[in-house]
Amino acid sequence: PSQGLHRFFIKVHLDDQPIIRFDSLTWNMEPLVPWMEEAGKKFLIPKWIFRADMETLSELDQEAGGLRTWQVNLGCELRQDGSKGGFLHYGYDGMDFISFDKETLRWVTAQSQAQKVKEEWEEDPRWSQESKVFLEETCIAWLQRYLSYKNKTLEKIEPPVGKVTHKVEDERLEVLTCQAFGFYPKEIQAIWTRDGEACKYETRLKNVAPNSDGTYYVQLSIEIDPKERDHFRCHLEHEGLQEPLDLALEEERGWLIPVVIVAGLLPVAAIPFLI
Repeated sequence: PSQGLHRFFIKVHLDDQPIIRFDSLTWNMEPLVPWMEEAGKKFLIPKWIFRADMETLSELDQEAGGLRTWQVNLGCELRQDGSKGGFLHYGYDGMDFISFDKETLRWVTAQSQAQKVKEEWEEDPRWSQESKVFLEETCIAWLQRYLSYKNKTLEKIEPPVGKVTHKVEDERLEVLTCQAFGFYPKEIQAIWTRDGEACKYETRLKNVAPNSDGTYYVQLSIEIDPKERDHFRCHLEHEGLQEPLDLALEEERGWLIPVVIVAGLLPVAAIPFLI
């Protein structure tokens, strides 16, 4: 606001993985995964998504000054059955403001202040039609393009690398932690077992999360009596494994690395933009 200039940021996710970001201050696209290095040069900056009359927005709250924020969350989905989805939502100063219904080509307000914007936007049918085309065609084309870049580098299924560590809390309590790294695709079954039976309700599981190279990792912990340590195993099942892994605490041996790799494809994808 001190310079009277608008600044905007774009961050793009493919499924749950951030792949690229943009800052209007530097006007540079920064790839967040290696396989987007080439794709980043061809990324199109959809400046139209920031369509807003800033004077109209500022009139919504005359007494508020300083920094104002105009946020956009849009994306498209390509489902396993071939069907497509898309969404386009706007926020003003951190609150839901107005969203697009691409089936009816109407704008849906989330608060009364958005009514004036809704009326102005619906006076221009081209704006609604262009938004629908972007969600159903342009965005899907981008999604398929980025999937092709990703699949070129992740054509093979990668099995998990497993490791079990421990932390002694006191003489009656110990925490076992199982970590599985570097697997692809994302789907994995990871549980603690006691004498071969699942310990579902005693396990603290962190969600499966992406690595920068496109693979995934997961971590799960369990509190046990140190005297019972030999009864517990970390049980891993993944498409890249010929048979499940059952890992015990083996401090001296360290990493246990399965080496089976088979070919596979990613069945479902979505490309959300957080702006």
